[in-house]
Parts: sequence; structure tokens; C-alpha cells
Amino acid sequence: MVSADSQGASNRIGDAPTRREDGAFLTGRGTYLDDLRFEGLGHAVFVRSPHAHARILEIDLSASCAAPGVWAVLDSRDVSRDGLKPLAPTVQANPKTGEPFAFLPQPLLAEQVVRHVGEAVVMVIAETLDQALDAADLVAIEYEPLASVIAPDEALATDAPALAPGVPGNVCVRWQAGDRAAVDVAFESAAHVVELSLHNHRIVTNPMEPRGLVGVWDGEERRYVLHIATQNLHLIRDATAAALDMEPDRVRFVAPDVGGGFGTRNYPYPEYPLVAWAARRLGRPVKWSASRSEGFLSDHQARDHHSTSRLALDAEGRFLALWVESAANLGAYLVASMGVVETVLYAHLPGTVYRIPAIALDIKAVLTNTTPNGVTRAPGYAEANMVIERLIDAAARQCGFDSAELRRMNMVPREAMPFTNALGETVDSAAFAETLDMALERADVAGFPARKRESEGRGKLRGLGFAYHIKGTGGSPHENVEIRFDEAGTISLFTGTQTIGQGHHTTFPQIVGSLLGVDDALVLLREGDTDLIPMGGGHGSSRSTYMAGTAIFRAVEEIIAKAKPIAGEALEAAADDIRFEDGSFIVAGTDRSIGLLDVAARARANGKPLDTYHAWTRDWMTFPNGAHVVEIEIDGETGAVEIAGYTAVDDYGVVVNPTIAQGQAHGAITQGIGQALMERTAHDDHGQPLAASFMDYAMPRADDLPFYDHAFNPTRCTTNPLGVKGCGEAGVVAGPPAIANAIVDALAPLGVTRFHGPATPERVWRAMRRDD
Repeated sequence: MVSADSQGASNRIGDAPTRREDGAFLTGRGTYLDDLRFEGLGHAVFVRSPHAHARILEIDLSASCAAPGVWAVLDSRDVSRDGLKPLAPTVQANPKTGEPFAFLPQPLLAEQVVRHVGEAVVMVIAETLDQALDAADLVAIEYEPLASVIAPDEALATDAPALAPGVPGNVCVRWQAGDRAAVDVAFESAAHVVELSLHNHRIVTNPMEPRGLVGVWDGEERRYVLHIATQNLHLIRDATAAALDMEPDRVRFVAPDVGGGFGTRNYPYPEYPLVAWAARRLGRPVKWSASRSEGFLSDHQARDHHSTSRLALDAEGRFLALWVESAANLGAYLVASMGVVETVLYAHLPGTVYRIPAIALDIKAVLTNTTPNGVTRAPGYAEANMVIERLIDAAARQCGFDSAELRRMNMVPREAMPFTNALGETVDSAAFAETLDMALERADVAGFPARKRESEGRGKLRGLGFAYHIKGTGGSPHENVEIRFDEAGTISLFTGTQTIGQGHHTTFPQIVGSLLGVDDALVLLREGDTDLIPMGGGHGSSRSTYMAGTAIFRAVEEIIAKAKPIAGEALEAAADDIRFEDGSFIVAGTDRSIGLLDVAARARANGKPLDTYHAWTRDWMTFPNGAHVVEIEIDGETGAVEIAGYTAVDDYGVVVNPTIAQGQAHGAITQGIGQALMERTAHDDHGQPLAASFMDYAMPRADDLPFYDHAFNPTRCTTNPLGVKGCGEAGVVAGPPAIANAIVDALAPLGVTRFHGPATPERVWRAMRRDD
């Protein structure tokens, strides 16, 4: 018999169907936090510190409590009385050594001391948002300002104020890695030594939908239900449950459509347990949604990494050794897994694209009186790539080498894969030199001198820069999926990853459809609810396709193994004589077959459905990589920078959907351009933010951007059965150093040899006049 469902997958891995989720978004049928409706909803507002560092002397809530419509006004005394716990980091020790990090758990509402502008001190809940805002204005708090520090060098000074008990010298993480003795020997014998100091400046990620949630207390089930715009449901659920002093199964997190993440939604925040707690105290749903300026003050920020690096080379330009001393600005608290960003993500990839025999790192992560720092695309990896790619260009200029040839001669060749670097990290697959050459050719680097002369004729300075990127993808090492065969003939896929705009409702059905040989239109993705599946790593570190895809592959293997005896019974053949091919079970050597969905129906009727759950833990990351080439023009009068061309060639391994992968690449490039040219959060000497709204903080717009020339040069990843690598972060890794290198190249005739971003017209103008 031949089943009608055995028609083969309509969209297989590698095809490029349009995103199936876009129709709802484009016609306004998406469901975001503000689209949800609740009876008797109260509105929460937080009173936040106006000081970067101050002692709380007195809080007077009386006027606020008496204001119209107010349901509750709460501070740290209420938090303490009800037994809530502060937020502790989700990783509390160095994964490499087991050495504990030094930290102060983050209070839900400030206790005695505030440590950054925007730290929540009082929570007001009222019947309407306007009433809550009015009542918040009536809260009277008396502060005693304290000395503050905003940069790591200030926090590390011997006379710096102590910012947190239990954090001596304001240092949460101190770690030295590599072989310092071998590095010292290499520097002593080197023909060339190049040194470079860099500041990878702080940014705010600003997703389109502000952070927020609605808390509900289910009195019958004695559990919390939190509707939230976030990208890592299970991790944040567990941290929130710990703060509420509850078991995780007593807290349910549900995410509707999420208006962007970019890392800022990856970690827990104090507002999450506070809103849940308020809902239980009041017996009413409570909603909090950040204003845009509130997001600038309280959303985790990113980057803010200071480094001094040295590279040793022999006379021919071969790299001999790398030494990096760095200090990461953590802000006021060590949050979530930020210690891992410094000890793993930042620390393990130097010397993977390039053969560097000896490497030593001296890493610190430091508290300051600024908003806590979290993650954005490629945390740690972007900072590490910035160091090496800027350092190589500096070496080329200082020592008289061609920057492309210097890279090429030091790259690990394709035939050397898998390759283990001097720090013990193994990259399984890549074609670095070939990818670089492909990018340089597509960018027509050979024609650059003529374009430079043409620019000079118009009074412009033209520069060429490029950078090679690499990062590890994986995030949480644990993931799970469940595949269920529905009575309606559809297939439900449940995952612990999460979609926040990447196109999972299109790509995941493509994977399932390809592996099971069914029409991908029959596959329905179910996610965004901690009740649907036991655990999950959420979306971060471009992990979803690799982690969920591998779990899908292994679940499909189990499904086929369970289905073969049932197919054999239907076809009156031994299970060993059954093979599975493109959605059908076929008796070897015959034309007799039965479709998968028919077998699934038989299995369900027999009380043994093919539904399969699979959880796994990865041993290896994947390593997307690629070359990005940028040409810029600088107006000699104003310092304004224009991106004249942007070419990228990336190795993402097997690409599930090329159109979606390119969309991810374009978004990351745009974010990278934003950081390189205009985005920066700054503070005055007292820790006051100088950019807390879009009036003061520039974001890239369409007219700031060129058309991107993006292509793939894939090498199949050998550490997962699909051969995929992550694809969402390349542009933020390669873009900023490539643009910075192009700016220095353009300004080199003026004697400029160094430049720190962002490349705003004013900063470039000053650099042109050596006023930096």
C-alpha cells in the first residue's frame, strides 16, 4: 500500500521558503505584552535612584500610600518581611578552575545603599498607570551621596570606595590563563612587538518592545503565572522562583510574541519576582512595562571592555605570542553568567583563526557605579575579536606588512582542521584563508586605489578595513524537544529554545519535514511556555538551530526505530527488512510501502504513539566564522563617516534557510555598524548617564546603511549531525573592528595610528586634528 502522506517534504533543509510567521506580524495580528488583557489589572511603577552611589537615610511612603487609586507602596522592608531573596548570579564560580566569584547578590529593592542611577528603591501599584506615576512622585527618599566610580581603572585604584561587601578591591573575577613564561620568552626573541590599548565602549541594546511582564497569582493551583517578554524562559523562571523562595514548578512563565531580544532579555531582573510577589499580595494581576528611558537606566547594558594587548612577530611576520590584559566593567552587580563571559567566552578563542604558539591572558571583571552589564550579540567573543583584529592591523602598519597577507600567512589552514589552540580550544571545521580571499575578491579590493583617488578628488578621505571573525555557539549546554503526532495529521514540535524573531516557525518545520520526509506545512512549532517542556536553554549565543536541531535529529532517529516494527506488521514483513526513505517505510526489494503518518495513526490506535521526547547535553560548540570588508568615506570638513561598501562572506556550516540566515546576518551587521559609528552610553564624573533616551542616544537608521553584499562559504560542522553552525552574530563581531580599521586607514595620511569608537563626526574630527 502507498500512503497519501508520503509526498516528500515540500521545503527541505537548504530551501528558502518565506517566513510563515510574517503574515501575522505584517497585518497586526502578533500578540505582544500590551495586547494581553486581564480583569482587575493593577499597574506597577518603580521609584529609582537618582544617585550613582548613595546611602538611603530615610524613606517616607505616607503621601504616596494616601494618593488616589493606590493599592500598595512597597520597599525593601516589605521584601524582607515576606521572605523574598536577592538575585544571585546563575553561575557563581569559574568553570575553568572552580574558583568562586566574589559578588553581592542583587537586592530586589535597594537596601540601605543604592549603587547605580536607576536602581529600584520603591514599588508603587495603583489602579491606573497615571495614578501609579503620580503616587511615585510623592515618595520621599533622603539620600547621603557617596563617592562613585564609573570605569574599571577608577574602581581598581587603591583609594576607590568599596562598592559591595564581599567583593575586595571591587574585583569579582580575577583569572590568569595560558603560558606566561612561554609568552615572555617569545617576546624576548621577537623581531617585532606591537602594543595596543583599546576600549570597547558600552552600549544599550534597545529592543523595539520594552521589557515588561504581567504577574498573576493562581490561588487554586498555588502558583505564579508570569506573562513576560523575554528570551530565556526556563533560566529566568528558575532564578525568579529562587527569589520568591518557591520551587520552579510553582512558577510558570509564558512568552507571547517578543519584540526583539539582542541579549538584554537573556537574564533575570529584580522586577520579575517583584511583580509576581505584588500580584500575590494584592490578589490581582499586576503589570509593569518599562518606559524607554527606564530601559536605558535598568536594562542590562553591554561591552565596556578595556584591554592592553601585545603581539610578538618574527622578521617574516609570523605570530609568535599574544599577551592580553583586560578589565571588564560589570556595573553595579555581577549578574547571571557574566563571570562566564570573561572566563570562557572572552578567554578561549584567541589563537584559533591564527596560529599563535604562546598565549597568556590576565583578566579582571570589576564593579562600578553603573547599570549592571549583561550580554548582547556575541558577548566576550566580540571583545576578543576586536583585540586581535585591531592588533593585526596595527602590526601591519608598524612593521610594514600588507594586512591581508599578514592575516593569510598566519591563518590555520583548512587541512589542519580540527585545530586546537594554545588555550586548549578545538575548532572542528573552517576555511579561513579561502573565505578571506573570497571576501576580498567580492569587495574588489584590487580596485580600491582607484576609488580612493576618486574620493580624494571630491575632498573625501577613503579607507579600507577588514576583520575576520569567529565565535563559539552553544549557550546553555542542555536542550530538549518533543515531537508529537496529532490526530489531525499534523506534527507538533515542542522546544526549550525560543523564537524572538529569528524565523523558527519556518526553519524548525523545515528540519523536521526534511528528516521525517513530510510536508513542512504539517509541522507546527509550540514554544514560549515553561509548562510545555521540562527545561530549555532559551535563545542566546545563536544556539537554537544547533541545539534544538540536534535534539530533533536524535528524536527522529528514535521515532523511526519505534515505527519500523509497526510498519513491518502492516506490510507483513520483518522489521529488519524495512527501510525508511523520504517519509515512507519500504520493504527492501519491493514496491510495498506505508507512509509515516499512517504508521503514526496505527501506533496511536494501538496505545503506543510515536510521540518522542529527547534531551541531550552538548560536548562541543560550533564555530561560525567569516571575513567582513568595509570601505568608508570621511568628510574632511565635518568628520562624518559614510559606509561606502560592506562585503561579508560567512561560514555558517549547513544553512537551513539561506534567506532567513541572510536576514540574521544583515541584522547583526546593522547592530555592528550602530556600535561602530554612533551608539555609546556615557556618564559624567558623578555617574550620571549622559544618554538616557533617543534624544541623546543614536541608533542606526536605513539611510545610515549601505546595501550589503553577503555570501556564504560553508564548511560542514562535524560536531552535530545536521552540520549547522550559528548565524546570528557575525556582524557585531566583525563589523566594529573592520570599520575602525577602515577609519584608521583613511586617517593614516594625517598621522592617525589609533582610534576608539564610536566614530561620531565629532570624535573623527578631533582625531583628524590630533585633538584626542
